[in-house]
Amino acid sequence: MFLTVIIWLILLCLIFCAFWFSKTTRDIPKSWYEWKMEFRFQYVGIVGLIDDFIYRCNNKVELYKQPDRIAVLTGGNRGIGLRIVEKLLNCDMTVIMGVRDPKTAEQAVKSLINLENIGGKLICEQLDVGNMKSVKEFAGKIKAKYSKVDLLINNAGIMFAPYKQTEDEFESHLAVNYLGHFLLQHLLLPELMKAGKKERKARIVNISSCAHLIGRINYEDINAKKYYYPATAYSQSKLAQILSTRHLQGLLNAQEAPVLVLAVHPGIVDTDLFEFTATTSVPFIKKLIFKTPEEGARTPIYAAISPKLEDGEGGLYLSNCRKATINPIVLNPEKCEKFFKFSCDLLGIEEFIGRK
Repeated sequence: MFLTVIIWLILLCLIFCAFWFSKTTRDIPKSWYEWKMEFRFQYVGIVGLIDDFIYRCNNKVELYKQPDRIAVLTGGNRGIGLRIVEKLLNCDMTVIMGVRDPKTAEQAVKSLINLENIGGKLICEQLDVGNMKSVKEFAGKIKAKYSKVDLLINNAGIMFAPYKQTEDEFESHLAVNYLGHFLLQHLLLPELMKAGKKERKARIVNISSCAHLIGRINYEDINAKKYYYPATAYSQSKLAQILSTRHLQGLLNAQEAPVLVLAVHPGIVDTDLFEFTATTSVPFIKKLIFKTPEEGARTPIYAAISPKLEDGEGGLYLSNCRKATINPIVLNPEKCEKFFKFSCDLLGIEEFIGRK
């Protein structure tokens, strides 16, 4: 009896420690709602880790030479994005990185790959994806230099950051993770449609997260001015990406446009995105059970180049290089359309692939 009690106490202690050091915030939750959000994130995180373990053999992609293709990627100077750039360059593509500091980004890429020994070409341009003026300027530079864009990978993002409003008065998660990329898709869509062919479609890849499974869209307070919790803002932005992915693919299909739009969950990956979380106290645990950035880059690259997806349906949500469980809300076309139109209104977009 005594031994049983001791074992249970040890188990409870381990469970508590696991919860405490994997919170989305270093602070103590201040309300039942915040505690509930933490429990929900713990659940999707555990499910995500199990999924990464079970399907680790699926998480692979074959690279092949594509010297005629132009890829545009937001972010890419660290973490998953840096490894995505490495793989695209090894496919001999022209890769245009939109980053805050082009010089630092170029040096980061050079630390991984010798640019003189590959057929790919790297171009770094300044971009603050959370600033809509910067997005327009970045898109303008690309449109002026290139008549087509084969791949657009919306990679840049933030996670669980303190509250901040951008210059456009958007909440930062919404702006960086979603709205900036939504606007960039809109601006580069003509170039993507020019690049796409029936036998080899252009592709848009939105790097999302399993956190979208517990996300909800707060239409009444989309910028969290009345109440803010980092985990809520993050999951909302990730759900936004997938709602948009589904509806945009429907619009493209209606026009028989040769463009695939895909959303991916790269996995639970050990990157700097966790800088605001309690996991920073146990970095050795992350290295033990999380994916490496290189492993996390495989599903985004699979979505971007795999011939296996060429004849399939777009609007998919992928994890470990396969179709994965999606938030039921996203399966409702009316809700996808409602949010897509809402996004257009937020950004003042009057026409988006036929939407007037």
